[in-house]
Amino acid sequence: MSVIPRVDPIGAIALCVLLGAVAIPAIPAFARGARLHTTKSAVSAASAVAPAASARPAALLPASSAPAPSVLDAVPAGERGDTSTGVSGRVRVHLLSPGSAPAGVYPVPGGVSGQPFAFIGLIPFDAKQGALIGSYNVGFWPAELHVVRSGAYDNPAGFVEVTAENAGVPVSEHFKLGDLVTHDGAPFPKYIVLREAMLDKLELVLSDLEMHGVSTQHVDVLSGFRTPSYNFALGDASGRARESRHQYGDAVDMIIDADGDGRMDDLDHDGRVDVSDVRVIEAAVNRVERAHPEFAGGLGLYREMGPSGPFAHIDVRGTRARWGTANRAVYASGAAFSNASGRMASAASSHCRAEGASAVLCQGFRHTR
Repeated sequence: MSVIPRVDPIGAIALCVLLGAVAIPAIPAFARGARLHTTKSAVSAASAVAPAASARPAALLPASSAPAPSVLDAVPAGERGDTSTGVSGRVRVHLLSPGSAPAGVYPVPGGVSGQPFAFIGLIPFDAKQGALIGSYNVGFWPAELHVVRSGAYDNPAGFVEVTAENAGVPVSEHFKLGDLVTHDGAPFPKYIVLREAMLDKLELVLSDLEMHGVSTQHVDVLSGFRTPSYNFALGDASGRARESRHQYGDAVDMIIDADGDGRMDDLDHDGRVDVSDVRVIEAAVNRVERAHPEFAGGLGLYREMGPSGPFAHIDVRGTRARWGTANRAVYASGAAFSNASGRMASAASSHCRAEGASAVLCQGFRHTR
């Protein structure tokens, strides 16, 4: 009969302690490696759905800041559920509180209700150094220079950074970030002020037009956000241009160009493009403001202003304002045109009139007598 070897108890205990000292640290190390791999894979998968947020300029970042987290990691938890698409159901972004996340666009993987949606981190207004944000010249807002007449003209809360990479991000069904930048010829990155209420109102107006038989497949923004420095170059002697709502991210000058010819469409189907077509937009704006008084704002109708033809200014300043409506439309210079008489109500002649930086609107315009 074989003899079972006798085990020395003290030796066995020593052997177990020795093996445990080697094996125990190895388990967490493996687990940590697995977790790291899983995290990287998840980020890579999410990045495949949507690009990572654009980096904030080094000059605007605290020296100790780490690179912006990918996808939604940088979005404050309290704001991740704020994915409202507005009254219109067509808003595609939510602006985060300035400074609560690094500047950039944070797409929601899979979007909201099958549509793209993103959070946007804002650069706080106090990051502005003199007239500059980074190397981009924005100038000075009225409230930086003097007392303003109401809180509607206070300094903006913050800025959206627009880069060549994120310019195509949809901010609503019809508009993209790049549609709203100042046409000042400066390279990217650029910085704009933006209000979600403006996007919502525009989409409500376009939805109303669609319900009244107007095709809105393409809307061309002639002027969205305008920096104060660019706006000041308009040279409005009355001083009104210096307080333009374009500086506050809640105004656009636009045409409806569904046929893609670069001009306002024949919205009233009378066989010609003229000021009566912007009156179709006027009717839609009035209907929207009656139904949604919280979107009260300005409406200006402009007659022939260059190759794009007549256009409409729409804003959401919070109070109702009208110019160039009813029987008269205006030029960018402020001259009024009487549709009933066919004559100017001021000394201006009936051709394209745009001064300063707005002169680009008249390029290619065929003057009429």
